[in-house]
Amino acid sequence: MIFPSSKLPEVFDERGFVAIESFMKRGDVAALVKKLNEEVFPSLHGLPAEHVFYEERESAASLKQIQHLETHFEWFADWMNGRPRELAEMLLEEWVVAKNLQYFNKAPGMNQATPPHQDAYYFMLEPPVALTMWLALDEVDETNGCVRYLPGSHLHGLRSHGSTQTLGFSQGLLEYGEAERSLEISSPAQPGDLLVHHALTVHRADRNAHPTRQRRALGCIFYGQSAREDHARKAAYQRRLESQWREKKLI
Repeated sequence: MIFPSSKLPEVFDERGFVAIESFMKRGDVAALVKKLNEEVFPSLHGLPAEHVFYEERESAASLKQIQHLETHFEWFADWMNGRPRELAEMLLEEWVVAKNLQYFNKAPGMNQATPPHQDAYYFMLEPPVALTMWLALDEVDETNGCVRYLPGSHLHGLRSHGSTQTLGFSQGLLEYGEAERSLEISSPAQPGDLLVHHALTVHRADRNAHPTRQRRALGCIFYGQSAREDHARKAAYQRRLESQWREKKLI
């Protein structure tokens, strides 16, 4: 759905998410994918193990997530701090801090669903003023796992989460029933379309059930300048999580 730029903050505040068609032109998306293919993927062996996730550890084709592209590759840091940062500041209505640029993929037929969750659970902020952007690199629909949002859920605070078995999404809502699923809005996207959601907005995605199509995207995380991160609690959580991953031979 297309909204005038002046209306985006209003829609974001009301629904907890916005979808922006053609945020990037197809040619610019192709250039971004070329950067991934030529600079990022050949360098994965040199990145920290906890920043690179595979559905199947020994299968390069099952790559599902790369964390902190902005830390490891200057080109991606510059890109993130351009138009995405400007948009984040417009939607949150304050200065922001760029925190993480992630690569996501749901490879055809070999991945798990993303459980319903709120990003704020992972961020550990007070107040939870933050947002996530999701830039489609492929055509994404209900067959290959488009994002599904629960509109207005950001207005009701942080909900209880519990452990999941999904690598990269270790926590999911403890209670999420059919009544809430019936209210979801699915968000199909074309390459270059951008989805943006508040850190408290409940969202999920099905597995990629298509036999051949990928479902690649970039995710940008921005914290509002007013948000304060609980560094000690977050570091302790990350250590526990990485220990579990290594114990299960996931990284």
